[in-house]
Formats: sequence, structure tokens, C-alpha cells
Amino acid sequence: MSAQTNGGSEDSASGVDGLIEFISFSIGDDQYGVAIMSVREIKGWSGVTHLPKQPEYVRGVLNLRGVMVPIIDLRCRFGQGMTDASAMHVVIIVQIGDRLVGLLADRVLDIVSFENSKIQKVPTVGGAAQAEFLSGLITIDDAMIALIDLEHLLSESGAQVLAAA
Repeated sequence: MSAQTNGGSEDSASGVDGLIEFISFSIGDDQYGVAIMSVREIKGWSGVTHLPKQPEYVRGVLNLRGVMVPIIDLRCRFGQGMTDASAMHVVIIVQIGDRLVGLLADRVLDIVSFENSKIQKVPTVGGAAQAEFLSGLITIDDAMIALIDLEHLLSESGAQVLAAA
């Protein structure tokens, strides 16, 4: 996948010059992306502390330099079963509002840049629950990347997890 970057200037990341940048990553054979300006760091999988009475997709919390960060298993959140996490998996730490949240993914792929106008709407078919977590679709080099809407990734129960962490 060839990605265009322009040295990581904030102008392109914020869309001022018409380009936006995303970090792309995989979950199984599917590719997803999150806005690069939301990403705080990417780290390898390590053990987390399980919290009782949480939604299945909340793997637990990670102590990140004194901050308790809830870890969301994206595969599980998207209804594809639990991730059998290993040292090969990554946690993408993102900022959602004023909180840090970790997203468990298989691997990080690339930084991709594209014009905002190239984002296509997500078609809704029946009760496709996964579509509510997506803000759009982009095709780059014959690969489709589903763009995650971080604000909608956490349902009411997910918001309660953030409040508790």
C-alpha cells in the first residue's frame, strides 16, 4: 500500500489542505483506520487487568504511566469473537474526548493520506451493527479501509466503562 505523507504536518492531518491522514490497521483480513490526530501512541500487547461486570469487548485496563486506560477488543466489538491476543498484537492508544482508550488490533499497516472528498458513505443493510461504528469507507490501491468513528465506538455501556476507569 503506498501512502502519501507530507512530513506529518498538522495542516494535512487536520484537513486544512484537503488531505486527511489515518493510521491503518488490520483485524483479520479487514482493514480499518483511525484519524492520526486521535492516536497518542502504539504499543505492543501486554497483559491487562480484568475488570468485573464489563462488556465482553472490554479486555480490561492498562496502566500507562499512571493513567488507567480501558482496552477495547475491536474484533469482539465488531461481533467477530474475542481476539486471542499475543505478543504480535498491538494496542493503539487514542484520545476520545478527554479520555485515553486502547484499541486492540492485529497489526498496524500504514499511514494513509487522502482527500476528504474521497470518503464514501457506509451502506446500511438491515441491522448492520458494525456500520454504526464507522464514519466512512476509502479505497486505496484496491484495498478498502473502513474508517472508525471513535465517538460512536463506545455505546452507553462503553461510556460507563470510560467513566469508571
